[in-house]
Amino acid sequence: MAALVVLAPVLLAHPGQRAAALLLAVMAAGAVLVAAVRWPSGRVTLIGAVSVVAAASLLLDLVYPGPYRLPAFWLPFEWAALLILAGRVVRRARGRWAGPAGALAVTAVVAVPLRFTVRTPNGGWTASVLAVLTSGVPLAVVVGASLYLRVLDARRERAVAKARREQRLEVARGLHDFVAHEITGIVLEAQAGQLPGDHGPEETAALLRRLEEAGLRALDSMDAMVGALREPHEDGDNGGGDGGADSPGAIGGPAGATGATRVYGLADLPELVGRFDRTGPTRARLEGAREAAGLLSPEAEGAAYAVVLEALTNVRRHAPGAAEAVVRVETGAAEGGAGAVVRVSVSNDGRVPGGVRGLRRLRVGGGSGLPGLAERLAVHGGTLESGPLEPAPLRPLGWRTSCELPVR
Repeated sequence: MAALVVLAPVLLAHPGQRAAALLLAVMAAGAVLVAAVRWPSGRVTLIGAVSVVAAASLLLDLVYPGPYRLPAFWLPFEWAALLILAGRVVRRARGRWAGPAGALAVTAVVAVPLRFTVRTPNGGWTASVLAVLTSGVPLAVVVGASLYLRVLDARRERAVAKARREQRLEVARGLHDFVAHEITGIVLEAQAGQLPGDHGPEETAALLRRLEEAGLRALDSMDAMVGALREPHEDGDNGGGDGGADSPGAIGGPAGATGATRVYGLADLPELVGRFDRTGPTRARLEGAREAAGLLSPEAEGAAYAVVLEALTNVRRHAPGAAEAVVRVETGAAEGGAGAVVRVSVSNDGRVPGGVRGLRRLRVGGGSGLPGLAERLAVHGGTLESGPLEPAPLRPLGWRTSCELPVR
């Protein structure tokens, strides 16, 4: 409709000027039409459409054959359309041709008034300079606003990408820490059940019950992760923010009534160590967990819990012949006396070469657990150490994993 309004005055032009009027009207109508369309359209992109219109406008500025008064009616329509297109290119265009297309559109906006002023008798340069300045002020406002909105768009895209990355990392941590731990226990129980020997009904029933419990815990962890993916956090960042890198251990617990996942802490270590002690040949015991209760933030306790979980999983994977694993939680002073710290360590007393007799070696792989834990602890000012214990006559292959977190 706007294009028809622009074309209609051609019929009112002087018969000798209708050709020039039609050229001006077609140019103005084309610019208005391109500004009204959402690009890309088919194979034509925004950059392509704007480049064609701006180039045609500049060409018409150079070769316009009619009288100087004739452009006065169509010039405002063409100028406004080019101004809109320049703003859209600056804000939304992407790719290597976005810059040249934007520069071409800006030049066309500034040059449109010159089609009238340079042909005015005795107009001189004063009218042209005033026309460029008058056209340049709103152009600067539009371009500045478009650049500002483009920066906001880029910032929002980075925030969304960061939130998605944090959500993927959170799910990966849940899979690694909780699901892999339970599945490792299931594999270990299944392998132990295949060992030759007289397995009575009670022993078989207990084995199946432990397998069922471990499987249900793994399913609960999977449900919690799926719920975290489906339910966005209140801050609207698609799962980043409070559920991201600053809250390790948030994934893994069964979802509550509100869909939130539980954060495990030091108070959950007795249940974790007791469950480990009941499955597999390696015994486990916990020392000193009560003394550190409430000294760390919930997020820092979640990180410490993840360290114990990872260390016990590694005992199952890499030291199935270890006789005992000891989880120790203690408080003390930091190096240099700068505040108090909570130290959590998991050590095992070595392994029988080749593992338990008749028990197949567990899956070899991974390698991402400890580096990931070091990053999570660093968020809370903590450190992580892992390495072999000093050899002893009865413990030739012992291993120790420990972390240290400052008291809040």
